[in-house]
Amino acid sequence: MSGTQNRRAGIAYLSIDGSNYDVVSDAEYFANSVKRESLTGQSGVQGYSEMPVTGYISATIRDAGSLTVASFNAMTSSSLVLTLANGKRVYGDGMWCTEVEAVKTQEATFSVKFEGVSVEELTA
Repeated sequence: MSGTQNRRAGIAYLSIDGSNYDVVSDAEYFANSVKRESLTGQSGVQGYSEMPVTGYISATIRDAGSLTVASFNAMTSSSLVLTLANGKRVYGDGMWCTEVEAVKTQEATFSVKFEGVSVEELTA
């Protein structure tokens, strides 16, 4: 049995519109399409409500001399691929950047978050 078959976490790669970015930490995704809440009343449990939610892909990445952090603000229809240590790939298409945090210059890191209608997981 290969050691990579047991790997579950750790390594992550992020590509945005075909460009690779150095992931430092906190790579995260949310692939759900709906949020459900229970409906209760004085007579008991009455069912649930369902509302659409946006999926997202986010990460803390390392700044580089070849990129401008402000360029993330202009990304409004981007394709993202997050590749995880366990071999799973998370795809987002037509995503828009909703958060770009300030650059922390001591480590040259900043966080980005992209949201969109379609975030899908493809298992290894």
